Amino acid sequence: MTNKLLFPDYVFESSWEVCNKVGGIYTVLSTRAKTLQEKLPDHIIFIGPDCWKEKESPYFVTDKHLTAKKSLGAWIDYAKKEQGIMMKVGRWNVPGKPIAILVDFNQYFERKDEIYGHLWEDYKVDSLHAYGDYDEASMFSYAAAKVVESYYQFFGLDEKKVVYQANEWMTGLGMLYLKKYVPGIATIFTTHATSIGRSIAGNNKPLYDYLFAYNGDQMAQELNMESKHSIEKQSAHYADCFTTVSEITANECKELLDKPVDVVLPNGFENNFVPKGAQFSKKRKAARKRLLEVANALLGTSLDDETLIVSTSGRYEFRNKGIDVYIEALNRLLRDRELTKTVVAFIEVPGWVGDPRQDLQERLALNMPFDTPLEVPMITHWLHNMSHDNVLNMLKYYNMWNQKEDKVKLIFLPCYLTGNDGIFNMTYYDLVLGNDLCIYPSYYEPWGYTPLEAIAFKVPCITTDLAGFGLWANSVKGGYSELTDGVKVIHRTDYNYSEVADAIKDTIADFSNMSPADVKKCRTAAENLSKKALWSEFIKYYEEAYDCALRKVQKN
Repeated sequence: MTNKLLFPDYVFESSWEVCNKVGGIYTVLSTRAKTLQEKLPDHIIFIGPDCWKEKESPYFVTDKHLTAKKSLGAWIDYAKKEQGIMMKVGRWNVPGKPIAILVDFNQYFERKDEIYGHLWEDYKVDSLHAYGDYDEASMFSYAAAKVVESYYQFFGLDEKKVVYQANEWMTGLGMLYLKKYVPGIATIFTTHATSIGRSIAGNNKPLYDYLFAYNGDQMAQELNMESKHSIEKQSAHYADCFTTVSEITANECKELLDKPVDVVLPNGFENNFVPKGAQFSKKRKAARKRLLEVANALLGTSLDDETLIVSTSGRYEFRNKGIDVYIEALNRLLRDRELTKTVVAFIEVPGWVGDPRQDLQERLALNMPFDTPLEVPMITHWLHNMSHDNVLNMLKYYNMWNQKEDKVKLIFLPCYLTGNDGIFNMTYYDLVLGNDLCIYPSYYEPWGYTPLEAIAFKVPCITTDLAGFGLWANSVKGGYSELTDGVKVIHRTDYNYSEVADAIKDTIADFSNMSPADVKKCRTAAENLSKKALWSEFIKYYEEAYDCALRKVQKN
């Protein structure tokens, strides 16, 4: 007979990405919100930074019914007038519509040195080497903790089971504050990627073969990361429950933060944004049409629907996300005799984007065929740093100019696909389903949302076993997952770049030769695999983490 898991009465969760769409953590939290809201109606409260100030945020909605509630309205007034806490209380505009509090943290900057001083005295967190976003994140984190402390005391939650989950080093300071001043709150610290691990990988150092030999503190000094590493490490050590998102990052935490994780929390998602039935077919057709229209206008070609459309996407981390090996693979594919179709490969990665190309806009508006390419026919939007851009420089190095006779054309789409970029004018989710294959050959990827999203849209994909998602796909298969399982997982190490490029090239060539029936099997397998990663399947790991944190507090 097992003990029943302790489940919280309230969960407060803070992140820089609450109602602030800047990366993958936004997806983790926003898609999990619905499941938690069903389990804890209006007792799951997300706290994020008030980045929008007077401007209207598309991610946050006011709820007059909510703030008109007598007790909540009284608390908001009290927190503002008596404690000087400036915040907006409303709902996160995502499925489940959970309560979201956006807090203004600017007022705490004048007390920054005092706050950092206490942090050093209490937890030996080194803020002396802070630069860049450290101060901003820390002041937000402190403000978030003040909100939770105020709520907890105002509503007298001493007898309730309350959990505070802090995401990433950016929220560590507030978690440590609550640990000291409101010890009745059970704390969870989740690192989605260690700051030092990402930095080692991003600085072209071999991470995995030498992981056992790296000293996190020493590397933080070498890479000028002392303050971020320090807050992250102390948060990991002092949290009631320390978590991360995959086994591969758990290993990183153990070696670089000197603290094994208590629970691994894999990233699930909701698939309610995936169109169904006839609507799916219609959207896929529209996406393919648009992708080919842009390609033809840019290249002066007349590529038809038989063209194989592939893409990679994500943050612009050239090596970490495997953008370099993606280009390498496509360059090799140019000379591959097994390739039976023309391939148009997109790189959908936001760079330092300037304006959409006017010459391309003009061609698209004319809606007619052209037989000459535009100047620089590898890019859809101008960049501010054309001569220093990694993607363009690699294409130049390999002489990849999208010539008429080339069977492989590569197009860089360097902006966020929000639906108003001036060229595609479609959102990422409306375009991704137009792909035949998505490729994410990551070197450093704690989880990997992009391949998970791709398979949800029935697009088979390629990833590596250095991505948490790739390892998960292998664990479902019970061996190396293949394209016929929905996801091709390539073995990647610190040193087998060339083999990875060849494996990607061969997989695309093989895919180009598949019969429609085989392609359909791959697409069905992809969709089926994605359903195993829904939050309804993965929320149990969070329940385990809540139990772990609550039991630790009870013991104390």
